[in-house]
Amino acid sequence: MPEIPTGNLVQDLPEHLRDERFDVLLETPRLKLEPIVSTGQTTPEGEWYDQDRDEWVVLLQGGAQLLFEGEPAPRPLTPGDHVLIPAHVRHRVTWTDPAQQTVWLALHVDPSA
Repeated sequence: MPEIPTGNLVQDLPEHLRDERFDVLLETPRLKLEPIVSTGQTTPEGEWYDQDRDEWVVLLQGGAQLLFEGEPAPRPLTPGDHVLIPAHVRHRVTWTDPAQQTVWLALHVDPSA
């Protein structure tokens, strides 16, 4: 039988990170699955994410706010909230909870797949 890897996305997290932490759990030519850990980080002012792949993201722990270009205010996210961000929809993280670790799970999918 092959080795079957297991893990826990919310155990043994660092209390503070200089930069967000991205770990790749699974990657193929068509998709990438990664947990992201934030400890108060945001997208730098004036910068936007503009990705070639669709991104489905769920917030597992902590709190965050996402702003989509053209919207008047950020969308708050609490544990369990998820959003599908189509490719090339510009967005930014305007807040993550500095008092606790914010854990996201992001699935990036090639929209032509």
